[in-house]
Amino acid sequence: MNITSAKYNAVTTYSEDRTTVTGSKNVGIIAIIDGETIGVPLDPTNRHYDEIMQQVAAGDLTIKDAD
Repeated sequence: MNITSAKYNAVTTYSEDRTTVTGSKNVGIIAIIDGETIGVPLDPTNRHYDEIMQQVAAGDLTIKDAD
């Protein structure tokens, strides 16, 4: 599996009344795998997520922060 880039995908969280931004939460990874852009869930049983984490652990890949 050739992973050329990976970046967290995050959602913004708000207060109950939706008037104040309280932060953001990573909900997935947008990765280019074998030349295709793929949304990868943060699920250790997902084969793409597992491979991304193996490459990160090996120092071969860095996941960029979400915007």
